[in-house]
Amino acid sequence: MAPGKIFVGVGGWTFEPWRGVFYPDKLTHKCELEFASRKLTSIEVNGTYYSTFKPATFAKWREETPEGFVFSVKASRYCTNRRQLASAGDSIDHFISQGLHELGDRLGPINWQLMETKHFDLEDIEGFLKLLPQELHGRPLRHALEVRHLSFEDERFYDLARRYKAAIVFADSDKFPKIDRATAGFTYARLMRTKNDVATGYEAEEIDGWTKQAQAWAERGDAFVYFIAGAKIRNPAAAQALIERI
Repeated sequence: MAPGKIFVGVGGWTFEPWRGVFYPDKLTHKCELEFASRKLTSIEVNGTYYSTFKPATFAKWREETPEGFVFSVKASRYCTNRRQLASAGDSIDHFISQGLHELGDRLGPINWQLMETKHFDLEDIEGFLKLLPQELHGRPLRHALEVRHLSFEDERFYDLARRYKAAIVFADSDKFPKIDRATAGFTYARLMRTKNDVATGYEAEEIDGWTKQAQAWAERGDAFVYFIAGAKIRNPAAAQALIERI
């Protein structure tokens, strides 16, 4: 099987401290996505976690980005911030139907980020996974579960994710489980240790290590690697350093 593609980026594209560091000082705000999408190969959209957007907005994002660029989309908190995930059907339908189809081939995985307090409950997680649609307007959907409680370090959870072809988000963090299991045809990673006093966020040898890791992930399908949190001001530089090596 031929290796998958490696997509590298950051979370969002609107962050004032990036001006003069990532964005040119005189770049207008309306041109930020156009600029970022030509320096990075993917962006995780975080705004969809907090708000609903119109179809025209997703269409505009598609039009502003080049061919081959991909968005991952963070699912609405109304779908995932609840005690019983298996009861989220209406919220999931509302989230999926808001206009995601307008992204067309720019639509990558959907990240379903669970609460830090959410424990692994086999019945509830399976009920939730059953609710996730497999396609949208004839286009296959890819789902990634970002679990943030240690109870998910459980073979039963890995088997469940594999059965429903959902990726488990890999988190480079001391705070969350670091699970690297091949449960879907793609990998989703969030690297969260960028440091403010390092120009590229991670040291050169660390970037080299993530390059090898991303290439290994690509052996089992597309790999989506995002520099998230940490020293946010350094995340674009970290992503560009990884893209350069790849």
